[in-house]
Amino acid sequence: MATAPPLSQAVGYGVVIGLGLLFALGMILTTYVLKRYRNEVQTSEMFSTAGRSVKSGLVASAVVSSWTWAATLLQSSGVAYRYGVSGPFWYASGATVQILLFATLAIELKRKAPNAHTFLEVIRARYGVYTHVVFIVFGLMTNVLVTAMLLTGGSAVVTSLTGMPTAAACFLLPVGVVLYTIFGGIKATFLTDYVHTVMILIIIMIFAFTAYTTNVNLGSPGKVYDLLVEAAKNHPVEGNAEGSYLTMRSKEGAIFFVINIVGNFGTVFCDNGYYNKAIAASPVHALPGYVMGGLSWFAIPWLAATTMGLSALALETNPVFPTYPLRMPNADVTAGLVLPNAAVAMLGKGGAAATLLLIFMAVTSASSAEYIAVSSIFTYDIYKTYFEPTASGRKLVYMAHTCVVVYAILLAAFSTGLYYIGISMGYLYLMMGVIISSAVLPAAMTLLWSGQNMIAATLSPILGLACSLIAWLVTAKKQYGNLSVESTGSNNPMLAGNVVALLSPLIFIPVLTFAFGQQRYDWVSMAMIRLGDDSDVAAKANVDLELIPGAADTSEADLLAEKDKLKRASVIAKTMTAVMTFALLIFWPMPMYGTAYVFSKKFFTGWVSVGILWLFCSTFCVGLYPLWEGRHSQANTIRGIYRDLTGKGKPPMQGRTMFVDDKSSEDEGTMMGTEKDVKGATAKVTTGDAIKGE
Repeated sequence: MATAPPLSQAVGYGVVIGLGLLFALGMILTTYVLKRYRNEVQTSEMFSTAGRSVKSGLVASAVVSSWTWAATLLQSSGVAYRYGVSGPFWYASGATVQILLFATLAIELKRKAPNAHTFLEVIRARYGVYTHVVFIVFGLMTNVLVTAMLLTGGSAVVTSLTGMPTAAACFLLPVGVVLYTIFGGIKATFLTDYVHTVMILIIIMIFAFTAYTTNVNLGSPGKVYDLLVEAAKNHPVEGNAEGSYLTMRSKEGAIFFVINIVGNFGTVFCDNGYYNKAIAASPVHALPGYVMGGLSWFAIPWLAATTMGLSALALETNPVFPTYPLRMPNADVTAGLVLPNAAVAMLGKGGAAATLLLIFMAVTSASSAEYIAVSSIFTYDIYKTYFEPTASGRKLVYMAHTCVVVYAILLAAFSTGLYYIGISMGYLYLMMGVIISSAVLPAAMTLLWSGQNMIAATLSPILGLACSLIAWLVTAKKQYGNLSVESTGSNNPMLAGNVVALLSPLIFIPVLTFAFGQQRYDWVSMAMIRLGDDSDVAAKANVDLELIPGAADTSEADLLAEKDKLKRASVIAKTMTAVMTFALLIFWPMPMYGTAYVFSKKFFTGWVSVGILWLFCSTFCVGLYPLWEGRHSQANTIRGIYRDLTGKGKPPMQGRTMFVDDKSSEDEGTMMGTEKDVKGATAKVTTGDAIKGE
């Protein structure tokens, strides 16, 4: 920023360290409560899969949180600043369809490999070692790029708002995340994701209502519209219809749209974090969780960027704007500073503080999922598979914890290095598809097509990567005459590399499959993946292993019923995702793009109003619904805490036979029984039977 930071360094350190430690302490307490009253001991299975029992509301909030990167808020606001109203929509629609389509893959994963810990285990079960190693590399490259993007974007905002050194922000942002991830595992990411998501939604609502109702310089969609019309007269957008910021017809915006779609396929379909959430979901809750999460997420970048990106355009000729009287430098836009500039212009120091909190939530919630994803890969796909196949549950937990810490340190150092060589969040966001998207189709076909053979699955990602790098760099060299950060980060080279990466396997897969013969896979080896042995961890915690969620054996009848439900869910998922993908990519935006329609004032007001209403629906789905869905569990936990505090009773004695009132047995949560014989209608059950409902 051209001016002094609106907040002091003390505020920056206080938020980055203080809030991180606060979340860590909260998660330590939560882990204790879950262990005492819900039998959730941190075994290797619980750390990586949360007992495969998470319900749809919490899955939806976790999907929203994990997909709300710093780039979701910063990059989307940047494209709104550059291209106008089309930018937020292209960003949102181009990154929502992957979550919706992934719902189909999540169901297939639950059907065909119910005991898998990572998607890479499925790859090895089907194809063997060589393919496994290739996908480990692509999976880790995905996690490294996403984590680096989170830290570079987050640290740039922290530095611009508080003056904290960027290197310090890169190393301190992960501290609290690492602590609560270690103590709570993937369940910690689900619970903290919920808190983060709610706070992000609230802050976006504050920004939206400030810009469109109360701000003295803006105050209504009509006023914003008038200022955008004036901005287009002063600096029309090349490639936009009539040079306007108020049209979906944008040449550069459409190029970004394609890059965005391709790159985000890679970061969803190749990121073990999304498979982890699918694995952790209860089988019947995976589909609704991902669909609700995808549709709820759409409103976040759409409304946030429509508010903040357009507000920056509207206010940059006003003395309240930080760079006044100059426009924002391109480097600042690429670094993601449009949103913080707009927030400061609208709300002063309060806006700066809200932005700092918003970005902190986005960075920490998404990075926790990346840490779990990487620890799962190293623990199950590398250590347990190739070094110690008989490793105990306790050893696996230790390895997972170690991996989280080491990975966090390495990525903080890597992100700091990127900052010093001039690689920003925007550059990484556009580049990620070039590097990882060639693995998307081979990964999807692993679960969707029995014919893809080992050679096609192994070689097509490698060949696709080689082709995408050639297309990317050759286009940059031919168009600009040199290879630099600026030339390789331009839209056309990135477009070439991204498209080649995603689509080249369409040639390689069928050619290699039919040249060397189809596999005709029977899906048996995937189903034979087994759970880890956590008996030593359970024994140390003095808890019967059967009582830990997800550890008890499932009856044959229950397995058959579950398979039928998943089969129906698979059909629903394929139909629903196809319809919604068509609606978001074709039916809604393309008529406006094709007709080069320039928004009227009434249409723009309606556009903003729909975004605000959608955000309210998102708040219900991922903010209120998880509370309602878990009401029985919360009530039982609160009753247990009350009994402990008042001395009126004890929580259930793990592994002991208890008598439970029939009425309470209808509750979904852990049942609070007593060891005394109860008069009236009673049923003799074990705690293990009692918790099956959850």
